[in-house]
Amino acid sequence: MLSFTYNGQPARVIFGSGTLAQLPAEVERLGLNNVLVLATPPQEEDAKRLAELIGDRCAGIFAGAVMHTPVSVTETALQVVKDKGIDGLVAVGGGSTTGLAKALALRTDLPQIVAPTTYAGSEMTPILGETKDGNKVTQSSPKILPEVVIYDVDLTLTLPAGLSGTSGMNAIAHAVEALYARETNPIISMMALEAIGALYEALPIIADDPKNSDARAKALYGAWLCGICLGSVGMALHHKLCHTIGGTFDLPHAETHTIVLPHALAYNAPAIPDVMKSLSDRLKTDDPARALYDLAGRIGAKRALADLGMPESGIDTATDRALTNPYWNPQPLEQAALRGLISRAYAGDAPATDRS
Repeated sequence: MLSFTYNGQPARVIFGSGTLAQLPAEVERLGLNNVLVLATPPQEEDAKRLAELIGDRCAGIFAGAVMHTPVSVTETALQVVKDKGIDGLVAVGGGSTTGLAKALALRTDLPQIVAPTTYAGSEMTPILGETKDGNKVTQSSPKILPEVVIYDVDLTLTLPAGLSGTSGMNAIAHAVEALYARETNPIISMMALEAIGALYEALPIIADDPKNSDARAKALYGAWLCGICLGSVGMALHHKLCHTIGGTFDLPHAETHTIVLPHALAYNAPAIPDVMKSLSDRLKTDDPARALYDLAGRIGAKRALADLGMPESGIDTATDRALTNPYWNPQPLEQAALRGLISRAYAGDAPATDRS
């Protein structure tokens, strides 16, 4: 008999084209009067545009967000929050900026409004990954989940094709692992397959025509669903490896997920035949892991961790670290097989299920 538990995450979502114009109304609806706008250094101009939209309710801009959410940056921003008497946060950007907003909210319980410009999906989760002394630690709390997410397709039209591809692959990874998560359920499985299909179809079009608004809308829709999946169930081997490898070697987040995803799926394939069948049907392929590897090549993404700057010695380091803290995975974690997975990802080889 079918049995499951489903918990919906209480976030308000506004989706469409030109929806950023609703930001002032959302700030007012939340009763905010002293908002801090967050961004990365390259997106400071976007932050200024949002500050102008908010008007007198904006108290300033902090454009210092960086990837992997270092605690040191959060502490710097936290001092700004205290000094300016901030009562709300508005984040514009990808996972780095959203991560900073969530880190600040965890410490202050301030309400967040997030305007994503990538397909990261972290805006839909109560999960935060922070880096300190080279280690990335993940935690979950209701304080972390943003109150409002404004998806404006127009904000993604200028996202470079390369970054669009890896950001989209990162999103697909959330949905793939949600299909075989220990807490998976029919609602999440439906969302995950819909999301994977939408991004799988949209990303090649965006690679060829970055201004294609229909493909952009489909990709952002898929990313939203992927984010819900990520925030609703636990993750397994893929995300553990990416956090370990990314945090240890300071590798770019989305690119690392893009490379590891096909290999992690191939590793788990023998233990999840029903999931592999569903993915095969949705992607119209008899080898979903190879299809995702080929998709990465089709959109021009790097497929070797070595190309991201990971040293060859990191294969053993990553293997050891991934095994240090036991965690659930559908396929048992074996050192030799795990090292084989990481070795193939390091070299950029095609995924394999031979467990060696």
